[in-house]
Amino acid sequence: MVQNIESLIPHRAPFLFVDEIASYTKETIIGFKTFDDNDYWLKGSFPDLDYIPGTILIESMAQCGGAGVKLLGVTDGIFGLVSIESAEFFAGAKFGDKIKFVVENLRLSEKIIKQQGTAYIEDTAILKASWMCVKIS
Repeated sequence: MVQNIESLIPHRAPFLFVDEIASYTKETIIGFKTFDDNDYWLKGSFPDLDYIPGTILIESMAQCGGAGVKLLGVTDGIFGLVSIESAEFFAGAKFGDKIKFVVENLRLSEKIIKQQGTAYIEDTAILKASWMCVKIS
């Protein structure tokens, strides 16, 4: 299932970090992102290792969650990330890796979105995090 992600969230290149929302329910959202040569500017963080910065992976997962919530039609408006409550990194992601995000909706309201998720490369978990977004317009 491929959507026009730009119609779902306000982010634009080069800060749009979601390629596809594969499925979405009120419980779980699944999406994907592959960072490639178009994201060359991110390579400056770890130029010798080719790793995607962890903060970008968290942002990507939050964007995935936001796009999925928009598809659900539960909320309206623009939401901004206001807190990262926890984040654990287990492995790095490199450019060219297809990253799968499995996002759980913990709270969905007109003003607050609270989610947690896990990022995977193939079947290996590389990141777990929880965050909150609030309506900004």
